Amino acid sequence: MATLPKQADAVIIGQGGIVGASVAHHLIELGWDNLVGLDKSAIPSDIGSTAHASDFCYMTAHDKLSCYTTTYSRRFYERRGHYARIGGLEVARVGDDARMAELARKVDSGKAFGTRARLIGPDEAAERFPLLDKTCIQGALWDPDAGLVVPRSQQVAGELIEQAKASGRLTTFADTPALDIDVRDGRVCGVETPKGYIATSVVIVTSGIWGPIPAALGGAALPLMPVEHPLLFFGPFDAFAGTGKEIGYPLLRDQGNSAYLRDTGDPVTTEGGQIEWGYYETTTPRLVRPTEILERHQARLSPSMRDLELDQVMTAFERAIELTPLLGELGWDEKHSFNGLLSVTVDGGALVGESPETRGLWLCEAVWVKDGPGMGKVLADWLTTGRTELDPHGIDIARFYPVQTTPDYVYGRCEEIARKIYDPAVHPREPFETGRNLRRGPFWPREVELGGHFMETAGWERAHGYAANDHLLERYGDRVPERPAEWDARHFWRVSNAEHLAMSDDVGMINLSHFAIYDLLGPDAEALLEYLSVAKVGGETPAGKGIYTHFLDDVGGVHSDLTIVRLAADAFRVICGGDTGPRDRVWITRLAEDRGLTRWRLEDRTDGLATLGVWGPNARQTLQRVADDPGALDAEAFPFATAREIRLRGLPVWAFRISYVGEQGWELYVPFSYGLALWDLLFAQGVTPVGIETYANSRRLEKSLRLQNADLLTEYNLYEAGLARPRVKAEDFHGKAAYLEQRDRERQPAYLCTLTLEDHHDPRGLPRYPVGHAPILDPESGEVLVDALGRRSYVTSFAFGPSLGKTIALGYLPAEVAREGDRVFMEYFGERYPLRIAAVGYRPLFDPENLRPKS
Repeated sequence: MATLPKQADAVIIGQGGIVGASVAHHLIELGWDNLVGLDKSAIPSDIGSTAHASDFCYMTAHDKLSCYTTTYSRRFYERRGHYARIGGLEVARVGDDARMAELARKVDSGKAFGTRARLIGPDEAAERFPLLDKTCIQGALWDPDAGLVVPRSQQVAGELIEQAKASGRLTTFADTPALDIDVRDGRVCGVETPKGYIATSVVIVTSGIWGPIPAALGGAALPLMPVEHPLLFFGPFDAFAGTGKEIGYPLLRDQGNSAYLRDTGDPVTTEGGQIEWGYYETTTPRLVRPTEILERHQARLSPSMRDLELDQVMTAFERAIELTPLLGELGWDEKHSFNGLLSVTVDGGALVGESPETRGLWLCEAVWVKDGPGMGKVLADWLTTGRTELDPHGIDIARFYPVQTTPDYVYGRCEEIARKIYDPAVHPREPFETGRNLRRGPFWPREVELGGHFMETAGWERAHGYAANDHLLERYGDRVPERPAEWDARHFWRVSNAEHLAMSDDVGMINLSHFAIYDLLGPDAEALLEYLSVAKVGGETPAGKGIYTHFLDDVGGVHSDLTIVRLAADAFRVICGGDTGPRDRVWITRLAEDRGLTRWRLEDRTDGLATLGVWGPNARQTLQRVADDPGALDAEAFPFATAREIRLRGLPVWAFRISYVGEQGWELYVPFSYGLALWDLLFAQGVTPVGIETYANSRRLEKSLRLQNADLLTEYNLYEAGLARPRVKAEDFHGKAAYLEQRDRERQPAYLCTLTLEDHHDPRGLPRYPVGHAPILDPESGEVLVDALGRRSYVTSFAFGPSLGKTIALGYLPAEVAREGDRVFMEYFGERYPLRIAAVGYRPLFDPENLRPKS
């Protein structure tokens, strides 16, 4: 038996599952040595989710990174001889038109993100899956690459671990839980176990449903909850007797019933001779706190396999018999049916990356079997090289504000996510019901009085429009079209577009209190921000000057999109988007640590400074009516992109002359205590309250402005995005070598283009106003456009622009296709629509010379 080493290059806590095994495998591939794997039970695990997982893999998803990790995992399993590519069906029942539309949308997403799903009719579905009553369905999705990990993902984990141990680079210790993680000065120093202490600077938590427990030992809050998932077995089913197959028929998803079904193959195989039927509860899913999971000696089957109550599933099961009548004829194997525990998170995404609380504490949690090897690669790449092939913003553990990792918030959000695992289809603009009214700026009471249509981002309540402004539709209704397709109109309010037009004609105010605002102070603040930023922010930059800039990763990918205002020689204000703020803060602090910059401090002003954007052609004269010094707001006295303190009827305001909506005006920053007074003062002057919809979507797209984590991603560079600086500054900055190499290219592989929808009517003549993503197709071949680096073209942002009277989109197109005036197509719910390439690179469609904001 191996002796516990005194030191390790990295310790993996939760070695026995498919995720821990995949992490170890990929780290070794990248040259890591001296790894130690710990598990509280056997290795491979006999108690975790891997031990009971259904092990099937569908490629389809509406998320690009998920498609990447699933496709990678399928190929990984296949290369090792552990994948039965049997295909998979997702059906839409007769009468469930919403589910049929969702299948079409999934096919669209598959095209955008590189999977091969297609729609088929009832006859082909029944031919592929003979147990199906085809009269119950109107159509289906066919995923030819779907399949099953065989014989079990547990066996794959075991083989990966044995291979790693045989290489001499991994030593494992079963029945050896982590008792504590030694953290000193915010950094991992070691792990305490019942067998002794291991010194290490890197700990990787891959403990699945138990993940929050070891994460907490290292000082990290992991917003994850286990949830029960009913799994029932029926038999005997001997249709594949003598074949030796682990599975005979394709997989079947009946997501409108929140259920799936598969056979288990030849009776002589691992779990053969049965039909497995699984269900996700849609009303009252049963969450289990990690600390309440039974120990191995307490559980009838396993700690992650809890006893099943038949009333959990009866309604759905009766519907399942309608679809696959054989289920009602087979016997129920009560003894081996159970509730399997799986992980859900507060936003449905995996939890991967270095903990924002503790350096050296890495996490790879809430990962399904279908993504195990892929996420293992993502974690290994990130830990080793500092980056991943695709932008990890949607899985980065640093994406949350502290309030989003508190127990009540985590329980409520995880319960809501658990209700929607399969059904209903989640709309791209879907608001959460739980975790609401946590963060409200000082203007919120007035917004409620005005009938605000609230959505939520990063815990902040944001009004997208106001019912009190419905009268504006009398003036602008002919320019604000109705949206007859319910999906297009869902979570959208027409009044938002009327507010947009009113602001553009006169003056409006937009609540921007969700901004993340960080003041960086001290002797090293300038050096730090200069190194982080592509643009020059220090040196001769005067106090009061605002600089729009970006932070890049090592290879020139766009990590952050923000504004920095110099306050003094050694003081700067960093203004970030509300949802990007936590990751930007971690990026700043981690790079400061890596460069040894210590003579600075960060003051978080987010919850102390409220922001109100006042814009429109009459913004200046309106503010001058209430300004203590009206002349200070003259164009010559207050140049564009500068900031200073002013007084409005005595109220202390830090005014920043900038515009994200393409109009003259200022962002006004005030202490929360003065917020209501500022709102009331401007409202009394006739300033129209305007919802965030105008700022975040409609006017943003009219101005071709890019959004981080949508249009700006680490897999694209600033030259491709059309945001490169006219000159490269002399000072060094993070990613500069890559940025210079990109500048020297004859042309970029792709360019972010502004597109306009030329004909938005579907074949029935119904006008469509797209939301979400859509694949961009070659007009001749009908295939998705792919650039020289293999990146697929899809719409990254959509919005109807009422000032232009058309739908506008952004998307990266291969260089050889990106020609202004040419036409491409997009696919939306299975129908094709023509797009005109209106601009290659950054060029606004509304006020292309940017005269209005600088007036």
